[in-house]
Amino acid sequence: MGAGRLGARMERHGRAAATSASSVAEPASGVSDGRRREPLRRRASSASAPEVGASAPEAGASAEDVRRDRPGSYSGPAPVSRQRVESLRKKRPHRSAAYFHFLLLSLPLRLPMLKSFFPWFGLDIGGTLVKLVYFEPKDITAEEEEEEVESLKSIRKYLTSNVAYGSTGIRDVHLELKDLTLCGRKGNLHFIRFPTHDMPAFIQMGRDKNFSSLHTVFCATGGGAYKFEQDFLTIGDLHLCKLDELDCLIKGILYIDSVGFNGRSQCYYFKNPADSEKCQKIPFDLKNPYPLLLVNIGSGVSILAVYSKDNYKRVTGTSLGGGTFFGLCCLLTGCTTFEEALEMASRGDSTKVDKLVRDIYGGDYERFGLPGWAVASSFGNMVSKEKREAVRKEDLARATLITITNNIGSIARMCALNEIDTVIVKVK
Repeated sequence: MGAGRLGARMERHGRAAATSASSVAEPASGVSDGRRREPLRRRASSASAPEVGASAPEAGASAEDVRRDRPGSYSGPAPVSRQRVESLRKKRPHRSAAYFHFLLLSLPLRLPMLKSFFPWFGLDIGGTLVKLVYFEPKDITAEEEEEEVESLKSIRKYLTSNVAYGSTGIRDVHLELKDLTLCGRKGNLHFIRFPTHDMPAFIQMGRDKNFSSLHTVFCATGGGAYKFEQDFLTIGDLHLCKLDELDCLIKGILYIDSVGFNGRSQCYYFKNPADSEKCQKIPFDLKNPYPLLLVNIGSGVSILAVYSKDNYKRVTGTSLGGGTFFGLCCLLTGCTTFEEALEMASRGDSTKVDKLVRDIYGGDYERFGLPGWAVASSFGNMVSKEKREAVRKEDLARATLITITNNIGSIARMCALNEIDTVIVKVK
């Protein structure tokens, strides 16, 4: 995540935003060292999961009794039909047997009653990508290893020995957090992601592998925790403990900052970003950050004014976010994955697509301090047939990225001038 203070002119402070860490929900309290650790397994049971807060179904509740608690949603019995189940199965992509073997487990960051049961797993189901966090224990005792069921051993081996799962699942090795203490256990946090449109296949995998024998309740956040809740229950026999994504976002940022990233700070800004020789990456102190403006970039963008970890409001947002970048790249370049879009953008030249200040003035617009290289009109050069014929797909991808990020930066700056001048940018 990146941080900076935005004043009357952005060049005055020279701080740009960036990010390089995923966020996780605030961990539950640790386990005392004097307590005997529970075995790393859970026996299969046909009993329904116990009630977990207001979000989870009551014990023994049938699928028809489960109700969504999302504000403004239908409050009657959730309809469950064979047609719905069959529809999801038909939509499931045809993949190899190895497709998405990362498993539906639970990372019980807010479920102390479950914190003894491995594996630990959590979901952030966004509009474009699903993000998974998996905790790999590194302090397993001989007794625990002896009692550990084979399925848990195979889960750990598969998740940690692969960096790709099927054709779209990816483990971000560069984001791995090592040697953490979480809920009284020591281990590593792994971050895995795949496209949200593959969620039906993921849920079906849970059913095929009988994941509910390991856990019947696990944590999930994001809009998809509501959208797919009934499918998890009906198809996978799994209950979701839903956590608000913005609550998780704020607590996750503070948590990541508190543990650091393998000894390095994850909140920073760039000093002198326009000068390649003087540009420096400077750590930003989050020990006493309030108030701050939090720019959360996902499929869309939400901008929050945060006064404490429990007191915040949504100031504004924009529909032009990561989903817009990916969608436009798919249309303009024919790419099929987010990674492909980013790779193409990294090799492109947006100045062949955008109309710059110097294209209009022949140089800088000195009266208002606008440099010649500033974008005057995104995609403005594409009105010319000759330039359209000369442009490459990589240039279009780069221009799309610049267009989206410039728009987000402009909105954040306007909010900072009227709300709070400390800005944290977090990219999902």
